[in-house]
Amino acid sequence: MQKTSNPAELAGICRQIRRHIITMTGAAKSGHPGGSLSAVEILVTLYWDVLRHDPAQPRWPERDRFVLSKGHAAPVLYGVLAECGYTPVESLNTLRKLGSIYQGHPDVRFIPALEASTGSLGEGLSVVLGMGLAAKLDNSPTRSYVVLGDGEIQEGQIWEAAMFGAFHKADNVCAIVDYNRIQLDGFTKDILDLEPLAAKWQSFGWHVIELDGHDIAALQAAFAEAAATKGKPTVLIAHTVKGKGVSFMENNPKYHGVAPNAEEIELALKELA
Repeated sequence: MQKTSNPAELAGICRQIRRHIITMTGAAKSGHPGGSLSAVEILVTLYWDVLRHDPAQPRWPERDRFVLSKGHAAPVLYGVLAECGYTPVESLNTLRKLGSIYQGHPDVRFIPALEASTGSLGEGLSVVLGMGLAAKLDNSPTRSYVVLGDGEIQEGQIWEAAMFGAFHKADNVCAIVDYNRIQLDGFTKDILDLEPLAAKWQSFGWHVIELDGHDIAALQAAFAEAAATKGKPTVLIAHTVKGKGVSFMENNPKYHGVAPNAEEIELALKELA
């Protein structure tokens, strides 16, 4: 793969990933397009500009680690892995099919390049903190990153892990909250309000950066700040739009877990051309 830090080039990759999300969920007639679309800039910036990784050596010991804790957003991760060269692009539309490597949630039994199988919400932060502390014990320069859903951080295990990470000064760990404000049953503010979210993380001892999660330059600056922060882990509160890039999906709770039909696929792909 050809890495790049050019925001315009990264934006072009983002459009391609969004097309993959639409076509693969459409082909499956199921899946989670909304929260996949909201996380595109985050994952593209990580994989093409920030992470140390090598598709030719998926288990390279000095690679940075990435875990998609909100595993139901697998389509965005699958699109990224395929475009990076870890998995076949031509098989993306087998999403959720029996025997496909592209299962409904990321599964290391099917894609060994994954760091963890995810989908049981609330566990990813604990997993990544374990990776970060292991790296410290090994005197390894590797960093570990995890994307969390905003509905997911209503889980108690997240806050146990947050307390643990700060106590152990896991400054090689960066969490990113995909704060699109919508979960399965509706808007987070109506189900279990997360605010004041930044203050919560700060009170648990984390370095907090709030930003527009679709602004690639802002993401690049935030990841650089996280890497430079010593003595505490960092969390990026990335303000995003559910269904970003497809007008009729944006900020619409329906598309948390409903795939586009044939007409909607055509409309969406026109917008993403």
